[in-house]
Amino acid sequence: MDWRKTKQRRTEQAEFMKVLVIGGGGREHAICWKLAQSRHLPEIFCAPGNAGTARHGRNVAIPATDVSSLLAFARDNAIDLTIVGPEDPLCLGIVDEFVAAGLRIFGPTKAAARIEGDKVWAKKLMREAGVPTAEARIFEPTAQELMQLKQAHRGDDFEMPESVETGFKMARRYVSTRDEGVVIKAAGLARGKGVFVHDDPADALLTLEKLMVQRELGDAGARVVVEEILIGREVSILALVDGSTIYVLESAADHKRLGDEDTGPNTGGMGAFSPSGLLTEKDLEIIERDVFVPIIDAMRRMDIEYRGVLYAGMMMTAGGPKVLEFNCRFGDPEAQPLLMRLRSDLVDTINAAIDGKLEDVQLEWDRRPSLCVVMASGGYPGEYEKGKEITGLEDAASVENAVVFHAGTRGVGQRVETSGGRVLGVTALGEDLQKARTTAYEAVRRIAFDGAIFRGDIGMRVSGR
Repeated sequence: MDWRKTKQRRTEQAEFMKVLVIGGGGREHAICWKLAQSRHLPEIFCAPGNAGTARHGRNVAIPATDVSSLLAFARDNAIDLTIVGPEDPLCLGIVDEFVAAGLRIFGPTKAAARIEGDKVWAKKLMREAGVPTAEARIFEPTAQELMQLKQAHRGDDFEMPESVETGFKMARRYVSTRDEGVVIKAAGLARGKGVFVHDDPADALLTLEKLMVQRELGDAGARVVVEEILIGREVSILALVDGSTIYVLESAADHKRLGDEDTGPNTGGMGAFSPSGLLTEKDLEIIERDVFVPIIDAMRRMDIEYRGVLYAGMMMTAGGPKVLEFNCRFGDPEAQPLLMRLRSDLVDTINAAIDGKLEDVQLEWDRRPSLCVVMASGGYPGEYEKGKEITGLEDAASVENAVVFHAGTRGVGQRVETSGGRVLGVTALGEDLQKARTTAYEAVRRIAFDGAIFRGDIGMRVSGR
């Protein structure tokens, strides 16, 4: 939808509202795309946005983490509603700042967003709430030891201080005694790159050193969670929460590994589909009862009111569903197939969550499955080049039931170029999952940029092909 035509239509309507979407990835393009279909016909701004969001509104050159500038923009432009996409601004407290200024915003507070921003805190919270999750040990240096680590890193030749005992050395000692594989998780925000699965505990020792000593992920890896490896099928369950009411959305499944057949390193996500095809209504009832309700109640006992999207990454094990992690926002790329299937008005839905009226909401969904294939830059999730021209976008958009959501893109004159690791999320609907796969990959084949990579097996195990 051309936002200029939308603006012309809006002037003919009595209602007028401005919506600011914060972020610049595929999730944010999907949000803008869905907002553009709202009966409210909002004027859409996206900060910082990408080449795709610019088709639905106006991009604003403010980073998602520049809370003070975003607040000033919202005030100066009389923004009626702000929707926060990524986790970083949420963990920085953007919701608290906007609410204090009397501005309407969708997302959890800084205290509530800690459920994603601090995996140590989240694991302790799950234990307190009795939420089923992987057995784990937590290793964190004391404040004094953290200071010593920072001081030691000021020099070119780093040596681990002898006094650093409760963190890295104890973690190393614990992992060395394990006979089975382990999962190492950086406690802080690592943009999908802080989880390391090692079938051989010996390999995990190197990861501990990279995180806790060499600080390859900065402060995010100063503390770690060492977990058992859960066996089963992974699903993503997202819920809207208005402080008291929990509305569980349709299920989804993400493909986190870089390569086909779940090989290679973890990424922010190389594709997703919805529904997952793995869950029954009974499963969803159990997850709501045993996961969402107790975790929200536990936060409420801490005087933390959760409003926004709560995402539970689940492993469906032989012993029942267990939580892998919580996120405090829409998943990316899960948001793309979910929002493509959502028939209800997104503005109305978000307003209900903000106003504590989710109990009055009944969402409508397209019963057809949807599938998203991520096209990424060569080298991702490591180093990659930017500025590669993307061709075939209009051709791909002409494929029936397919939408190309932009992520790491930018407009340069008449060209669209790559500007990030995950570049596009090509998403399609189909009468069944196999048809959604066929349509999505047909659109993918029409797009080209130098070094483009993507998985060829998104949804394959569930669709049977």
